[in-house]
Amino acid sequence: MKGDLFSNQHMVQPASAAGMTVENAKCIRYTVDGEMHARQGAMIAYRGDLQFERKGQGVGGMLKRAVTGEGLPLMAVRGQGEAWFAHEAQNCFVVEVDPGDEFTVNGRNVLCFDSTLSYRIATVKGAGISGGGLFNSVFTGHGRLGLVCEGNPLVIPVSSQYPVYVDTDAIVGWTAGLATSLHRSQSLGSMLRGGSGEAVQLMLRGEGYVVVRPSEATPQKAQQH
Repeated sequence: MKGDLFSNQHMVQPASAAGMTVENAKCIRYTVDGEMHARQGAMIAYRGDLQFERKGQGVGGMLKRAVTGEGLPLMAVRGQGEAWFAHEAQNCFVVEVDPGDEFTVNGRNVLCFDSTLSYRIATVKGAGISGGGLFNSVFTGHGRLGLVCEGNPLVIPVSSQYPVYVDTDAIVGWTAGLATSLHRSQSLGSMLRGGSGEAVQLMLRGEGYVVVRPSEATPQKAQQH
């Protein structure tokens, strides 16, 4: 076969390393030799001897998912082979988590991760149910985490002197060492989204980085994720 479709730009090349790599801007390839985890429904192709199994979260985790919608439904991928993961043609990125690190991320942005990483669903401090119920997945351990994002994300440095205020619908995640709290602004409420009430942002203060996507999810779209 000939044509642009069969050029090197689109052709999958032999894997150069085990584990997680970015295949292209919209897809992550994982060379499996043992076990890894991914969001349910994210696998778009695979080859080799692989088994896919829904990963339970336990009664407590399922209850929190039902209450918050955060959830992060997962599947375990076991065996030897290669699998490709993507979600709605969103852009893909890889984060390396080292021992002692802690990365907090919105569950809708998680695509796949090494089995050496552990995660828990936690309430964002300062933003409980009364503040809209902000829950995120906190990753610790040692390994790689594959993320998806609508558009190219912004990585904004945060300091104690210069805190960052982020729309709660646009935040992707943040690094350890940042304190969070809700910030309400009546002056912005009349300008954002055509509303007349208070605008609410998540304020992050400390030393670290916050990741923001260049879009805001409507409640209906967020539920689909």
